[in-house]
Amino acid sequence: MKLYHKYFLYQNKLLQPYIRSFLAATAVITYVASIAFLCALIYQYGFELTPETADKLNTLYKAVWIVFLADMSLHWLLEYADTRKKYRKLAWVLSILLYLTLVPVIFHRPEDNGSILMFWEILHSKLYHVVVLSVLSLLQLSNGLVRLLGKRTNPSLILAVSFFIIILVGTGLLMLPRCTISGISWVDSLFISTSAVCVTGLTSVDLTTTFTTEGFVVILLLIQIGGLGVMTLTSFFALFFMGNTSLYNQLVVRDMVNSKSLGSLLSTLLYTLGFTLVIETMGMITIWLSIHGTMDMNLEEELAFAVFHSISAFCNAGFSTLPGNLGNPLMMNNHNLFYVLISILVILGGIGFPILVNLKEIIFYRLKRMTQFLLRKNKVSAKSVQLYNLNTRIVVTMTFLLLAAGTLILLAFEWNHAFVGMSIAEKCTHAFFNAACPRTAGFSSVDFSLFGIQSILIYILLMWIGGGAQSTAGGIKVNAFAVVILNLAAVIRGSQRVEVHGRELAHDSIRRSNGTVVMSLIILFVSIFLLSWLEPTLPLLSLTFEAVSALSTVGSSLNLTPLLQESSKLVIVVLMFVGRVGLITMMLGIVKQKKNTKYKYPSDNIIIN
Repeated sequence: MKLYHKYFLYQNKLLQPYIRSFLAATAVITYVASIAFLCALIYQYGFELTPETADKLNTLYKAVWIVFLADMSLHWLLEYADTRKKYRKLAWVLSILLYLTLVPVIFHRPEDNGSILMFWEILHSKLYHVVVLSVLSLLQLSNGLVRLLGKRTNPSLILAVSFFIIILVGTGLLMLPRCTISGISWVDSLFISTSAVCVTGLTSVDLTTTFTTEGFVVILLLIQIGGLGVMTLTSFFALFFMGNTSLYNQLVVRDMVNSKSLGSLLSTLLYTLGFTLVIETMGMITIWLSIHGTMDMNLEEELAFAVFHSISAFCNAGFSTLPGNLGNPLMMNNHNLFYVLISILVILGGIGFPILVNLKEIIFYRLKRMTQFLLRKNKVSAKSVQLYNLNTRIVVTMTFLLLAAGTLILLAFEWNHAFVGMSIAEKCTHAFFNAACPRTAGFSSVDFSLFGIQSILIYILLMWIGGGAQSTAGGIKVNAFAVVILNLAAVIRGSQRVEVHGRELAHDSIRRSNGTVVMSLIILFVSIFLLSWLEPTLPLLSLTFEAVSALSTVGSSLNLTPLLQESSKLVIVVLMFVGRVGLITMMLGIVKQKKNTKYKYPSDNIIIN
């Protein structure tokens, strides 16, 4: 090796620790700048600005712009090889878009009209700068959260804290002057924010008379973030743009999004976001077609109505922009198709993303076989293929049984009560709609106080069971409920194993299902006890209904929520939070995990029954 090669190698080894420390310091500054930029952006659109405040915000925007330029340039100059290896193509595109903001600074405004002037004007516009800086700020924060997983921090705790932070941000946003008509208390703002992020739908105030259009936009964004999951969004954003995170980070994210392997991690995230976008878009179009010209709205209002209710339904949130929810008189006549569409969106959102992926694979496989048969290009194999995995079989079967049983029971008990005065088609539609919504959308087409006690009890049971795992629904999940029932059947038959569809259920699945059910019942008992103590004048059945609705993130209520005291509202807030994050997840984040030991104690039995 030549002398000058040795010199440069030695210099690189000598300077590398200082370079990494310096870049780490710039990363911290960039994170702070990202948070400052997003806060300033929120402040700008949430308050009426004076000229002095507007000037200060513009100065802050320029400072953040300089920080991003400096940070990116230092990475290219000091760690070019690592940066080139780490960045995906889209990250390169973002870098180019950021550097293009220097064009108006270097070159004067062109005098001739044409495409060059238009290009210069776009690069000089504030909107272009804000969009680029917003994307870069979100990317920085997402990378920071994903890197935090690499610090061996408890993933369950990170998940819970991320939801908590989004709830606090939503609380602040909903209290902005532009978001409300005449203001809102912090407790009610916290309540609505928690209900939106936890996709519950309980409201302590009348939404239509409290929030402005900006407020509904904030609620819609909170619903979408809460429905998809904070970690799903941040993990996708970080992995899609940056790509090469640590192996431990990818393992943790894989477990969070239920990916089969590290190779399919990004595709799983893409499937989740892709299914959400496609289903919500189709829901928006069909909802708009079903209400077009029937609700005394202009085209813009109809589209906004369709977008809001499509997202709210698929995310199982249960929020509505109409007074009285979907029991509004505008909806009660000749809108059976609308209720069916909302029910389908609720079912698709509550069935679980793994089930949707499996159903997509089955449909594509059937279409491929049909195409091969019609074109006769290949001889179609006669061998059987296992298309439905066990999770899909259980969830689809339980979902069908619960929907059918709920519809028939509501029809039987409410035919001449809550559904009186409706046609046969309307009665069947509303029975199906009210059987789908407890799992766990929270929309209402009739006043629940008109339901009989039997229907209320069935509603509570459906709310408690909820939807599928890895979905936007809440409850103990139909997966856990089915496993508990199958385990009970095995005990009654005296079987040593729990078997279904030619498979033996894993012992860990049975343990987690039993634990989920027991924890749910304990939390419900404690919460109902607290609510009955705090609200001694309110009916116990209504309090029980409210507690189950909150813990299962349903959002249905016997008109009780606005009557609660602030302390009771905080209890409901905690229940919504625990129900969305997950009972097992909360315990894994709080309780110190015991390491696996290599020894076993002698087994023994205790007397049961």
